Amino acid sequence: MIEGIGQALCGFTVVATALPVVFPRAKAWWIRILDFPRVQLAWTGSAGCALALATGAWSGPAALLPALAAAAVLYHGAWIWRYTPLAPREVQRSRSAGPDRRISLVVSNVLQDNRDAASLLRAIREANPALVLCLETDEWWREQLEGSLASHPHAIRCPLPNTYGMLLYSRLPIEDARVDFLIEEDVPSMQARVGLASGERVWLHCLHPRPPAPGESDSSVERDAELIVVAKRVQNAKEPVIVCGDLNDVAWSRTTRLFQKLSRLVDPRKGRGFFGTFHARYPFLRYPLDHVFHSADFRLVRMRVLPYVGSDHFPVFVELSLEPDAEQTQEAPERDAGDEAEGKATVALARGRAGPGGPASRRSAEPSPAAGSRRRKARRGGSASGLLELARPA
Repeated sequence: MIEGIGQALCGFTVVATALPVVFPRAKAWWIRILDFPRVQLAWTGSAGCALALATGAWSGPAALLPALAAAAVLYHGAWIWRYTPLAPREVQRSRSAGPDRRISLVVSNVLQDNRDAASLLRAIREANPALVLCLETDEWWREQLEGSLASHPHAIRCPLPNTYGMLLYSRLPIEDARVDFLIEEDVPSMQARVGLASGERVWLHCLHPRPPAPGESDSSVERDAELIVVAKRVQNAKEPVIVCGDLNDVAWSRTTRLFQKLSRLVDPRKGRGFFGTFHARYPFLRYPLDHVFHSADFRLVRMRVLPYVGSDHFPVFVELSLEPDAEQTQEAPERDAGDEAEGKATVALARGRAGPGGPASRRSAEPSPAAGSRRRKARRGGSASGLLELARPA
């Protein structure tokens, strides 16, 4: 009985590991979703190997499956070890005490049906960030946040009833703001220049692409393409860059690695920890889906996951310090011709799936397109469009 359980755990680990390896560029959701549970598969494989060892299954033909499972454990370890304190840090600790060149932000997927706005606002007050990005925000969430974030008078708003609404609030001035529908006509992203107290400007890009999952999308193509489009936008930026949001992808996936190579942005989690944010209610199934990437001219002041706010995501807080000399000591990932070709092919595939015309790109004063929900049926209804606007204090 115990030997059978061990063999089953080993077999499951081997199959779940092999599918993305054998089909590295497959976009089907049931293959790409296996990028997520590398930690869980490592534990499952380790448990299977331990049971095989305890029952003497490491000899003869029966040893093949545990041996493959052991190799799978090492394979997953190679992917995730960069997000443990055992690895070197990709982003150094800040060496400057000057507040004028610092920027802090909270990223929170609020869960559209969540009605515990008080917990989120309490977490925001305690963290005291300069910017607040809230995702899955509809008109109800807009009403809850408006009056309570008077300290953040600059805003870009795109509330939608389809779980892809976005609200950005800032204490710092915002310029050149826009909302884009990069790949899908009902999935927005935001872009703006944020002014630091020092007078310097930082390009900010906010994302929440649709995930590859049942009820969402049968493929990761649209998610992957949106990340690649933004990576290409920022790869030659002349000013500092921050890309943040719920990317519906884990830090250690093939797509995230490609995004980093194409964008040449760095990840402050490497060498520090997983900083898992989803799922907030199930610790064993918790993944780092909410991200903050930035150009190599920033160093990290602090980063932490905030307390539970009633959502299926924990908010994440990051404070960065703009220190241009950091570029000399922090190494951004390098891309090659193969990365460029893969990115181009993915975007072309997504454009083809979008059909003639493709998504729209709209400035902040224009209304957004109709945004009917493709999410859970229970969430359908309400207004069919969201108001897209930029707000500045009078």
